[in-house]
Amino acid sequence: MIDFDRFEALTFDCYGTLIDWESGILQALESLLDSHSDDLDQDRRLVQFAKFEAAAEAGLFRSYRAVLEEVACMFGHEYSVNVDEEAAAEFAESVGSWPPFTDSVEALELLSARYRLAIVSNVDDDLFSASAAQLGVSFDEVVTAQQVGSYKPNRAHFDEVLRRLDLPRDKVLHCAQSLYHDVGPASALGFQCVWINRRAGKIGTGATPSAEAEPDLEVPDLGSLARAAGS
Repeated sequence: MIDFDRFEALTFDCYGTLIDWESGILQALESLLDSHSDDLDQDRRLVQFAKFEAAAEAGLFRSYRAVLEEVACMFGHEYSVNVDEEAAAEFAESVGSWPPFTDSVEALELLSARYRLAIVSNVDDDLFSASAAQLGVSFDEVVTAQQVGSYKPNRAHFDEVLRRLDLPRDKVLHCAQSLYHDVGPASALGFQCVWINRRAGKIGTGATPSAEAEPDLEVPDLGSLARAAGS
């Protein structure tokens, strides 16, 4: 059980939690591949994205644009498609147009009346700015991969958001869809965590690598979180 009254701030992953990144990824892949490929298995493409993204984020830090451009090239190699620089750049740029989940805007507005809200996201600043415009909420803090020079599940995002919020861990509740990127590492660092299980009822883990983690609460969407918090 979670005592929502104890928290002063909620931290959120963005893509997969607030933004429907799987729909965005699949639409971008249609533009990149479909005129050249007969393989339209969306589940397979999401699993491939999870593998390619994790590989591209390994090693020395690069911008998320560079990561996604490499992912686009990996898909090109996988499907024998010539992905040029322009096509790879368009794939990366698509992040800003990925849509919010239908409940995200209203739920964030409700939660912002009670808590400080912060973002901890594996993204570049300008790409998140386009997503933030769609969400329409003023976040108290935004911590991106570009700012900390690291990608979750590394701990840099979580350390930095605590520093900026100037709060102890027991006053901050982390809310995210990915067990791999968020719930696992945040729980290990002593945060209480809500798993926003956007893939409830679906097979597999989609565009996120599989991981074992124990959230303090599981809900299917952000509206359910707002109701559980009494907002």
